[in-house]
Amino acid sequence: MNIQHRFALNLILDSQDRLLLLLRNDQTSLGPNKWGLPAGKIENKETPAQAAQRERIEEIGNDHKVQLIRYIGPVMDSFYGGKYEVHLFQFTWKRGQIILNSEHKDSAWVAKEEIAKMDVMLGVEENIAMLKIWPTHYLNENRLPKAAGNPLK
Repeated sequence: MNIQHRFALNLILDSQDRLLLLLRNDQTSLGPNKWGLPAGKIENKETPAQAAQRERIEEIGNDHKVQLIRYIGPVMDSFYGGKYEVHLFQFTWKRGQIILNSEHKDSAWVAKEEIAKMDVMLGVEENIAMLKIWPTHYLNENRLPKAAGNPLK
């Protein structure tokens, strides 16, 4: 499969085990009006870690401190035809405030009991499961991959 884009995703949990999600505005090309992660494309000559940091600062501002807990990558997406290479970074939120950029209209710290009812972008719950952040029974099974060889089963 020919990789079209490479993405770095930030999964940030606070001290109460809640995940930071951002509500994308209605003008975004991918996932308009859906909840997603602070994430974006890895630019030429940029490492996945550099891209994760750049995207985090672009999307939630630079007035925060996080600590890296886990990294998984590269993995191929399950919902967009396997054409995207994804790098997952799990962080703990240490301190700071969230200042959204123009791509987003809201942010929320989401508990595991809430995620299945939210209108999240496809792939978010798969990312949560891959990092084993929360048990999969909290996730919406209709938004988890069904393919043979599913790493979540």
